[in-house]
Amino acid sequence: MKRPISMALGKRKPKHDELFIATANLVTGPGHPFYTKLNEVLAEAGFDDFVERLCAEYYKEGGRPGIPPGVYFRMLFIGYFEGLDSQRGIAWRCADSLALRTFMGIALTEDTPVHASMTIIRQRLPESVFDKVFVFVLSLLQDQGLLRGKAVAIDATKTAATAAKK
Repeated sequence: MKRPISMALGKRKPKHDELFIATANLVTGPGHPFYTKLNEVLAEAGFDDFVERLCAEYYKEGGRPGIPPGVYFRMLFIGYFEGLDSQRGIAWRCADSLALRTFMGIALTEDTPVHASMTIIRQRLPESVFDKVFVFVLSLLQDQGLLRGKAVAIDATKTAATAAKK
């Protein structure tokens, strides 16, 4: 009978943060192939310029910089593709993933948008903006041959919220 290989117990030790870390030394992953390809398609079509022009009239001059519209809509795409049903969940997932940070164009040294900022943007933009972005992206994906099927449909039910429901 073979004897098992002996191994010492590893103990987790508290780590001390380094004061300075060169960005070249930060670990990065290869990215997710789906998001990498989607980003290439969006960049080629000028997606960021399109959504910035579309959203410009709903923002004021001055004030603190907001989330770029291209980043905001990428976060919504992430929520859809990853089955996340809350803005808090989307914001957490985006902050936690190196591949998603790359997809959104956010460096490790930058903060990712928080859910409260996403809510403000959602309330600021009219439904027509979301519709135009939806049509733009679907048309783009259709032109690239990335959609399968003959028809695209949306299925939804509007229901009134009951805050006092037990």
